[in-house]
Amino acid sequence: MFQPQAAIIADSVNLTGDRLTTFVLTYHRMIHSEFMTHRMLSKNSSSSRAIPVEKMIKLVESQEVYPLHWGKNQKGMSAQTEVTEDEIQAATEVWKAAKNDAILHAKQLVHIGIHKQVVNRLLEPFSTITVICSGTEYQNFFEQRCHPDAQPEIQALAHKMKAAYDVSQPQQLAAGEWHLPLIKQEDIDEISDINELVKVAVGRCARVSYLNHDGVRSLADDVKLHDRLLTSKPAHLSPFEHVASALPNSEKRANFTGFQAYRFDLERNKIK
Repeated sequence: MFQPQAAIIADSVNLTGDRLTTFVLTYHRMIHSEFMTHRMLSKNSSSSRAIPVEKMIKLVESQEVYPLHWGKNQKGMSAQTEVTEDEIQAATEVWKAAKNDAILHAKQLVHIGIHKQVVNRLLEPFSTITVICSGTEYQNFFEQRCHPDAQPEIQALAHKMKAAYDVSQPQQLAAGEWHLPLIKQEDIDEISDINELVKVAVGRCARVSYLNHDGVRSLADDVKLHDRLLTSKPAHLSPFEHVASALPNSEKRANFTGFQAYRFDLERNKIK
């Protein structure tokens, strides 16, 4: 059965102690709207509109996405008590049947010729979503979502994020140095121009929409994607929020403290 996953892909601290952390997360699609309420975090996610239906069906079939807690019906938003083992088994079979029905009807829509942006919506309750998320303010998220009253699936995600956050050692950055998610040492060895590394990082963060952010790709392709996102009309700038430069103080810049996102700099200079 699927369990939420959380890994830190960049962790930086400026000279005044402000910390910027970027995660790659995979969690139950059913809790995505709850995760999105945390406005202090910058986010990019895999898109049901971008992923081919055949790939989505394979993921749904292989990941076995079920509720983590089969709560007994009661008043209020939270279920304190789980149902019996026999009832859990029965509920699991009902959920599995609903998943199989969704797959069947998705295939029928494909046969009719319906676009994936519609078809994949049928599969979402039984799927996961992968998200790249960056922020300097995680405490409120941890307090709310590690709480026993939170939905079990987002509780599990929050606990994994906090566990990773608590043991990670952020890299010290001087003012003007860059927080670069998904940049490896071999990239730094190959590219001496920091501006090019910034572009590569943006391109890789953007690829999460297609679930291929972690694949093998040429540096030139990542730069081209950065340029295409920047020059498209309208510009697609959300991936530019994960790449940020350290500030010399704890000044607030958009939703980050002590760091300035690449997007902030672009918009301040009216580069659209």
